[in-house]
Amino acid sequence: MQCRDKCGACCIAPSINKPFYGMPQGKPAGVACIHLDKHMRCVLFGDPRRPKVCEQFTPEPDFCGENREQALAIMLDMEGVQVK
Repeated sequence: MQCRDKCGACCIAPSINKPFYGMPQGKPAGVACIHLDKHMRCVLFGDPRRPKVCEQFTPEPDFCGENREQALAIMLDMEGVQVK
């Protein structure tokens, strides 16, 4: 599966518990990474400063669902975050 255009769910929903470039406290679940651009793409893609957890993420239907809204709901649920 290819990343969905203008999605960014994987840069918003998951928490990152370790410090990384630009986010020394890590990233809480449900908060957009500061490296997510206005087109919902990671500006650190291919950059060695990109967190390992992000490098290792592979889009697949179980995480990404059929659209951006489903992807956010699925991933936030996995993080234990209530979707309103």
